[in-house]
Amino acid sequence: MKIYVHHNCSSCKKALKWLAENNIQAEVINLLEETPSKEEFQIMVNSYNGNHKKLFNTSGQLYREMKMKELLPSMSQDDIYELLGREGMLVKRPFLIISQDKGLVGFKEKEWKDLA
Repeated sequence: MKIYVHHNCSSCKKALKWLAENNIQAEVINLLEETPSKEEFQIMVNSYNGNHKKLFNTSGQLYREMKMKELLPSMSQDDIYELLGREGMLVKRPFLIISQDKGLVGFKEKEWKDLA
């Protein structure tokens, strides 16, 4: 299991605390130093029934500055993955890869309970 986080992100801090409290081990990766791979983005998209928007930190400043709401509908999957791989601040966090076919973004304890 891998979890991509940003050290200033309150949701990431909550997720890491929850994992520790539930004795769940995960490799912690700083999202600004290393972004998820194309394969990991695909795992996440599959986990959310093809919804690419789930990969994005839609409330983030960079998302608004880049006008991603307008650009995203016309972008190809490869362009989306390339952009997210280049701009870690656009990635929704925490970004948890559970297995080869399952992932979760954001921290909602209800969704994470199945991990415990």
